[in-house]
Amino acid sequence: MNILVFVESAEGKIKKNSLEAVAYAYAIGGKVTALALGDVGSEELQNLGKYGASSVLHVSDSKFNQGVIQAYATAIAITMQNESADILVISDSSLGTPIAARVAARVGASLATNVVSLPDTSKGFNVKRSIYTGKAFANVELTKTKKVIGIKKNAAEVKEVGSPVSVTPFQVTVPETDFNARITSSEKATGEVLLPEANIVVSGGRGMKGPEHWGMIEDLAKTLGAATGCSKPVSDMGWRPHHEHVGQTGVKVAPQLYIAIGISGAIQHLAGVNSSKCIVVINKDADAPFFKAADYGIVGDAFDVLPKLHEALKAAK
Repeated sequence: MNILVFVESAEGKIKKNSLEAVAYAYAIGGKVTALALGDVGSEELQNLGKYGASSVLHVSDSKFNQGVIQAYATAIAITMQNESADILVISDSSLGTPIAARVAARVGASLATNVVSLPDTSKGFNVKRSIYTGKAFANVELTKTKKVIGIKKNAAEVKEVGSPVSVTPFQVTVPETDFNARITSSEKATGEVLLPEANIVVSGGRGMKGPEHWGMIEDLAKTLGAATGCSKPVSDMGWRPHHEHVGQTGVKVAPQLYIAIGISGAIQHLAGVNSSKCIVVINKDADAPFFKAADYGIVGDAFDVLPKLHEALKAAK
């Protein structure tokens, strides 16, 4: 079985969700070929072998640096055909998900996105998908010879299973018309730990009472090595930048630990965090909806709880 994995990069570095995609493909079994487009560091590419890639193809054409979806889809579809790949594994993201749909249409493949576990091949080829913003799951059979699988964050554990591999320069001919759409500007999130990549996220809501109190959130996040987030009302009021807004209409996260402080837990916010491995809620309202989704909950005023929690964490470290 030949499996192609599209790996996303930013500023020359492979994204963590793409390392998960390589690990997922390796766990399926077969030959795993990783494909990178645009400018990516050579050491980053070689290290994909540590996570299960048998080989790495690199299209170093700088035209791919902007992440134009149609051009990416064409390049990946061509590579699938050239490599006789049976399966494409790709991370669900703002870039990966639309690419997956286009590639599936081009190569005539079965498509499944939001996949949360490895395929069951005991009877056909079945995958488990997250549906209804994570409130339910669907078991789907992929019946076509070629398959495109988009995996959710945390669908595979990233661990070293091999050693660095050599990188093969690769060329694809993509029509110029595929580059007609151009990204004229972009606003990048800032901070020591970026929200989409974070393993730990500390988020605050209106219960923090104002932006002047956000130092408590930032100090806790720094101690934990976490990213900071917020609820939609907080970003709407200008307390925090929009790129920190976590939720259905903001950034969807899937960290190992999500700490919600002073957030009631509206359904739109829950839709953006329900893939988190562990959710901790701190709220003085014992009836806050968020407690129903929490693994652990503390009923108390954030201004009383946070200083004590922070001191305990610093002492533990």
